[in-house]
Amino acid sequence: MAERAFRFGRARHLVGIAGLPPVARGTVGVIVLNTGLMHRVGPFRLHVDLTRRLNALGYPTLRFDLSTMGDSGASAEAGSREEQIRADVRDAAALLAGHAGCTRFVLVGLCRGAQSAHIACSEAGVAGAVFLDGYIYRTFGFKLRHYLPRLLSPARWHGFLARKLRQAVEPEEVTFGSVYPPREQVRGELVDMLARGLRLCFVYSGGIGEQLNHPRQFRECYGRGVADHPALHMDLLDGTDHTYTLLCDRERLFGHVEGWLLERFPPTG
Repeated sequence: MAERAFRFGRARHLVGIAGLPPVARGTVGVIVLNTGLMHRVGPFRLHVDLTRRLNALGYPTLRFDLSTMGDSGASAEAGSREEQIRADVRDAAALLAGHAGCTRFVLVGLCRGAQSAHIACSEAGVAGAVFLDGYIYRTFGFKLRHYLPRLLSPARWHGFLARKLRQAVEPEEVTFGSVYPPREQVRGELVDMLARGLRLCFVYSGGIGEQLNHPRQFRECYGRGVADHPALHMDLLDGTDHTYTLLCDRERLFGHVEGWLLERFPPTG
């Protein structure tokens, strides 16, 4: 199996690494989007390890940097960031189509990369997506599970009061994070994806406990029509961190992704 570096795209501004195993025409291509400001290698080489594992199973892959991220430049086109992401994914799909004969594609993204994949799922040829720590919203159930044990624990009250005292005398810490679109918007977009026949895999790590604290929260968040849809798979990998730093955690993640792909999009030939 060969890996090749490419400069590609409508303005030859995108940079990526393609894994091109000898495959029969019709096998889906897997496109891995970079995570936030981190380039295509992924956190602790997560994307490198994942794509090479998928190559060994017979899947052509491309891990690349979106416009203005990592080694990729700007296209000099006017348009919103969402339009830019969709155009970048079209360019990535065209590359795999030309070099591996792929006509269908599965997008993979972690965190901000999952949000980019969510945007690009509207593109023709996208047949599925793997969202790693993708969109999830706090629900009433989340708040019950989070706050009730704390309200009943004297030790928790002591810690809470100590934090409040520190905050009263220390300057507020500036934090940066992504701004989610409204939950109903995301739910509507998921409904549309499923109606168009996309197959979706949501995998959440144990590293987002401040946002997700039980598997049933997915159903609480999006409703049974989405959560129980036969084309959607969701799992929570308790005990793992957000970037799957430990090898044992990484193996758990790769096992889930590989199993889902082999079931939903088996290699042809």
